[in-house]
Amino acid sequence: MKSLCLYMLSLLLLPAVAMAAELSVGDMAPDFTLEATDGKTYTLSDFRDKQAVVIAWYPKAYTKGCTIECKSLAENGHLIREYDVAYFMASVDSLEDNKGFAKETAADFPLLSDPTKKTAEAYDVLVPVMGFAKRHTFYIGKDGRILKIDTDIKPETSAEDMATTLGELGVAKR
Repeated sequence: MKSLCLYMLSLLLLPAVAMAAELSVGDMAPDFTLEATDGKTYTLSDFRDKQAVVIAWYPKAYTKGCTIECKSLAENGHLIREYDVAYFMASVDSLEDNKGFAKETAADFPLLSDPTKKTAEAYDVLVPVMGFAKRHTFYIGKDGRILKIDTDIKPETSAEDMATTLGELGVAKR
């Protein structure tokens, strides 16, 4: 009986899983409005036709890899700022947690907070059951389309790698 119930439950959940489409290069990036550590609220569509956008999703504030990645972007952000791009780190952490994390890592760029996890779900980075984001970086063109999804992030060289990728993608320099 128990296995029959599990089988029936899996049949009910299957359509929901099938509906969650994986994002691909060329797709329109899901729009969002999220609060940031700099006191502003950012909406992706506000950048359309103005500037490319990079969103570096990270699992959890104050953890080792995320701290290393955030410090890389803070210490070497000048390499990224050579390009006409707005860049952010994003997590499902609360705004208060991200504010403390930004201060601790001397982040001179905004960290976006998605405590409802709706944006993380839209970007297909939310880890089921665990409830945190995967370490994925999305490169979004001025037209709002995804240029690249990087799933092989090296926290230590995150800023350098991001700048290299922006150059490879042909994002304009400032």
